[in-house]
Amino acid sequence: MLRNLVTSLIKENRIKTTETRAKQINSIAEKMVTLAKKGDLAARRQALAYIYDEEVVTKLFDTLGPKYADRQGGYTRIIKAENRRGDAAPMVILEMV
Repeated sequence: MLRNLVTSLIKENRIKTTETRAKQINSIAEKMVTLAKKGDLAARRQALAYIYDEEVVTKLFDTLGPKYADRQGGYTRIIKAENRRGDAAPMVILEMV
């Protein structure tokens, strides 16, 4: 489930999920962007081992890696949203900065 959410975050640049999942996805997405900043073949293979969609990995390395080249972490932002109807789970919007 987390792989799909990380893939969706990189593909769409913004997802809406529960607060607990967002905190887990946040650390994984930060690691993926750090791999993209390295930009070598080994880093690309490590990213492909976690993210199965090759188009998303290409976007990660070609677009997001150079975009965050001079940034030292903090690639994602968590914005609180309204609670989910039904079970009142705290929802957040997780987006790339």
